[in-house]
Amino acid sequence: MSYREKDYQFIKVSIENDIAIVQYNRPEALNAANAQLVMERNDAIYQAGIDPEIKVLIMTGNDKAYSAGGDLAAMVNYGVKDAREFADKVMAASLALTNLPKPTIAMIAGFCFGGGFENALSCDLRIAADNAKFALPEINVGIYPGAGATQRLPQHVSLCKAKELVFLGETFDAMTALELGLVNKVVPLAELRETTMELARKLAKKPAFSLRMAKEALNSAWSTSLEKGMQIETHGWAMTYGTKDAKEGMHAFLEKRKPVYSGE
Repeated sequence: MSYREKDYQFIKVSIENDIAIVQYNRPEALNAANAQLVMERNDAIYQAGIDPEIKVLIMTGNDKAYSAGGDLAAMVNYGVKDAREFADKVMAASLALTNLPKPTIAMIAGFCFGGGFENALSCDLRIAADNAKFALPEINVGIYPGAGATQRLPQHVSLCKAKELVFLGETFDAMTALELGLVNKVVPLAELRETTMELARKLAKKPAFSLRMAKEALNSAWSTSLEKGMQIETHGWAMTYGTKDAKEGMHAFLEKRKPVYSGE
């Protein structure tokens, strides 16, 4: 059964034209992630990634919480094996978002804590409502972030700032997140959805293959040498010349008209 028709227990999937929205749906737990939610999220992300009709993926929660992180009530009795298996499932979703061959946006309102924050960091772009609150509070319950924050935060802020956020586990607001470069924009809560959808619609109109190649090149900047990263960039750049969209874009520029991209 397609993810479009599945009756998930802890997430909702909606499709608006060529944009997929994956929404956490555990409001009674501030969208905290248990094993079932993680498995459902992984399934929806994977299927949206291979859905040829989808051009942009949005991850979101509700007005009170993007996600409060991992469900401690479900995790408190984990042993080492349980913890590792849960972490592996969470990391699979993180890497799926990072490597998805199309743009991803985190639409954030309310609490964005722990694993929820780490999930948002896995998205390409992040739009926050003015009521958003961020934290990596794991240290305060005797553990530390285990869903990518120790690796991703230093990509966005200085290493010493990343250590401060992880070591202290303190909460900070949306404007601080903007100042740190952790979100792209902060808007009033009432404008969050439309602002995010407007950005998604803009991305959906771009040449899909070129976006994919650009994403791969940008992602490589943190995992390869400069020389290897440049090779990835030039290889992807050259490959775009095999697409109809590249020809359309260049001809439209020369003919002084707006391009109409087909995704081919």
